[in-house]
Amino acid sequence: MAIKAFKLCSASVLALVLAAPAFAQAVPTTPQDRPEVAPTGTPARTDSAPAATTPTADTAQPAAGAAAPAADGSEEAIVVTGVRASLVGALNVRKNSIQIVDSIVSEDVGKLPDNNVVEALQRVTGVQVTNRTGGEAAAISIRGLPDALTTLNGRNIFTAAGQAFALQDISANLVKQVDVYKTRAAEQIETGLAGQIDVATRRPFDFDGFAISGLARGIYNEQADSYNPNAALLVSNRWETGIGDIGLLVNGSYTRTKYRDQTITAGAFVPFATETPPAGSGLAPLERIFPGATNGNWTPGLDRGLPTTPGSTLNINGVTTPYYLSRDAIFSSDLYGKRERPSANIALQWAPNSSSVYTAEAFYAGFRGETFNSLQFSFVDFWGNPQPVTLYDGTNIVKSRTANSVYGFNSGDYTKSKTDSFVYAVNGKWDLGSSGKIIGDVAYQTSKVTTSFNAMRTERTANQINVDFNAGGGIPSYHFDNDALLTDPSIWNVAQFYDNANRDKGSALTGTLDGYYGWDEGFLRQIKAGFRYDNRKAATSVRTQDAANLGRTLSSLPSEAQFTNKDFFDGRSDSPTSWVLPNGYWLHENADTVRALYGLKTSDQLALQRVFDITETTLAAYIQADAELSIFGRPLKLQAGVRHVTVDTDYNFFDRYANGAQTFVSTGSAKWLPSFTARYEITNKLRVRFNYGQTLRRPSFSDINPNFALTGDLTNVGYGSGTAGTATLRPTESKNYDVAAEWYFDRNSAIFVTGFRREVDGLVVPLTVRETIPNNGIVAGATNSFAITRPVNASDGVLKGIEAGLTYFPDYLPGPFRGLGFQGSVTVLDSKQNIPLSDAAGNITGQATSPFFGVSDLSYNTTLAYDRGPIGARLSYIWRKAFLANNEARLFANPIGVWRNPEKSLDLQLTLNVNDRLGLTFDAVNLTKSKQQTYYKFEDTGGPEQFNLGTTLLSRTFAIGARYTFK
Repeated sequence: MAIKAFKLCSASVLALVLAAPAFAQAVPTTPQDRPEVAPTGTPARTDSAPAATTPTADTAQPAAGAAAPAADGSEEAIVVTGVRASLVGALNVRKNSIQIVDSIVSEDVGKLPDNNVVEALQRVTGVQVTNRTGGEAAAISIRGLPDALTTLNGRNIFTAAGQAFALQDISANLVKQVDVYKTRAAEQIETGLAGQIDVATRRPFDFDGFAISGLARGIYNEQADSYNPNAALLVSNRWETGIGDIGLLVNGSYTRTKYRDQTITAGAFVPFATETPPAGSGLAPLERIFPGATNGNWTPGLDRGLPTTPGSTLNINGVTTPYYLSRDAIFSSDLYGKRERPSANIALQWAPNSSSVYTAEAFYAGFRGETFNSLQFSFVDFWGNPQPVTLYDGTNIVKSRTANSVYGFNSGDYTKSKTDSFVYAVNGKWDLGSSGKIIGDVAYQTSKVTTSFNAMRTERTANQINVDFNAGGGIPSYHFDNDALLTDPSIWNVAQFYDNANRDKGSALTGTLDGYYGWDEGFLRQIKAGFRYDNRKAATSVRTQDAANLGRTLSSLPSEAQFTNKDFFDGRSDSPTSWVLPNGYWLHENADTVRALYGLKTSDQLALQRVFDITETTLAAYIQADAELSIFGRPLKLQAGVRHVTVDTDYNFFDRYANGAQTFVSTGSAKWLPSFTARYEITNKLRVRFNYGQTLRRPSFSDINPNFALTGDLTNVGYGSGTAGTATLRPTESKNYDVAAEWYFDRNSAIFVTGFRREVDGLVVPLTVRETIPNNGIVAGATNSFAITRPVNASDGVLKGIEAGLTYFPDYLPGPFRGLGFQGSVTVLDSKQNIPLSDAAGNITGQATSPFFGVSDLSYNTTLAYDRGPIGARLSYIWRKAFLANNEARLFANPIGVWRNPEKSLDLQLTLNVNDRLGLTFDAVNLTKSKQQTYYKFEDTGGPEQFNLGTTLLSRTFAIGARYTFK
């Protein structure tokens, strides 16, 4: 039987190949006004864009606002709309898919109820978002893994020289649907251990005829006290002509946000002598103990840091010497930002007959950003005229202290960036009779990011500073002997100047061709095969120039060159609320004037220097079969396939510290990636799924770039720090297992539970090596010795967990409560990876274990929805447990890991539909004014109380708006 099936499979594939070459990845869909037989997989969209997988005709997804079949299979027509339609539409996507897919479905044109795609995804089961600074969520992970493949209408997209697209740059106004693929099929692009996020935009054949939709919102950012516009307009039409149906759609969006981020941070730990150092140690009372300064010095950057037990000692000059652990600094950051996001897509569709559809489209996403960071920094490490310190009970850790004659600096840092990303694509679909199809797709995309950075420092020595490193809730407090001097420009001397710029560019030409043929009966239901060609190019260029102190006071510069902030930290910390420093906006506008003051090259003499350029060619082919058989009278759907991918990469690197010396590296890899999925319908309401698949993560281009990025010895540890890539990095590979059970217990309600396991080989982790790099141009903290951290494939790991979700819209509630519903999910994760331990020369001396970076053991989200009559509402709460964010540079005496405190957000969305066309909206984000906090920890050492690090206030925003739709 198996041999016969294999022969049928081979014959069908041969027929497809003879009909037309089979290119991979894109899968067919057709305009909504023409039914089709589509392959088994995820629900077909009602457009002609390629998708990752598509369904059979008998399981095609009902539109979000259309009649949904009852869970028992009956066809009683109950129309759902609004918020409920969105949630139920997402539920139907999962129900009708072979793979495990969770989705966000727009209620209607322009009605995805969030500002960007990342914020919209935070309520999806298993999805975690973070980095909520700047008034929005900006980073995403799926089941704890951050490297999801990003696709637009099934096409891989990226930003500049990166491997993924900044999803927050896609306006929610342009989106029709977002699918999060937790499992993978052979037909899907092979990259992304976390899964795939596919964003679908609208097409003219989504509509029966003319359609227009517009929205306008005003968003108030409380922390920045700013009012910000968000506007979008969609116009679409289709016509019956003598050459077939023709449709044209134009959709544009513009958002602007002014925001303010305020952060206060206790510095890293270093050892100090006690008030009574032993004779022979050579130390004064409370003197800072520098590594390398004396015989028997301490080792910075240990995983657990130095011991914190009272009476812990170091061997200093052969003398057993007790020590304290205290912070070296305290600092405050008051960042003012503005971003603009213009975006648009245009689509032209032509169906010359009933068996073919052609789509030409272009997509644009832009970003314009500027930030001015007002930084106030003071060391707390001088031992002149020492005064007793206060310790945490039972430790040698300093909680509060007074330090005299402390050096500090203020820095006005201005960054301006610009991103332009374009995707141009042509897609054609041709029927092979009534049961098959060929889809061809050609896409070309370009992306460019330019960034400039200017920073001027001012410095002084203050008489005294008093610090409590945790005055409560992880927030430090500090004051100088005279805080008023912080705003006096005459006592601040103009210090270093930094002038940097970079440009990242990327492009790709991609061609895909897929074909499938299906049968309505028998064991074998479909054969699908295809081929994908991708030629990717990326390049990065940079320039840097720094200068030492100017030798004059800030008051000697024009008054426009000075900036004084106010009301820092909103009264939520006992710390200075105002300080003066160089005006970042003035620095940018008068950059050549400032360069001339320092004797640096001006803009007519400046040029970017190439760092690297890369050409990467990917060839992938797959074959996939769908089958169905009956077990105990119930259908078991099977899907199996294999994908082969070959990658050839050529790199050119240019060493900035060796007169641009060029290094050429060429690497290649090939991999077979099998996959298998089974879905068994135990009853009409209960089904189970199993999936096995293999995926990989290619190294980011920055991780393979061996050029140095250096920082001087700013904290006097004896050497600077830096990063560099590793040209020989190989892809990280993962074997993935998923088992799911789903109970669709009511018409628009379901419970689902999924267990999963990821076995990951070749995880990229940092390895630090001490290196000497002469002629490096470092001014601040000048040194030739650096601790260089490089990525290496030196870790394996396992990520496993369970996720459960519930969507429930009861039909039995009385009166006005009948519109109530609930959606919620919880994800429990357990991760473990080995981390190499090394000596200063980079030799691996042992292994430690830690969780995966970015993985919370527990996260959940809940949404209480209401949709009845003209009113729609959502009250959503998102929470995730503390997690390891990153490892710090190995320069200090604290635990190496930087952890994030639990993160949360309470959001409200309201809609009042005045009539069928006009709706009024109100939105509120972060109602509880939550904070983002970090602390030091490694395994059982550290924690948020004694090892607190930074606290950032997160913005609360309110928005009112109006939507108009006619179709």
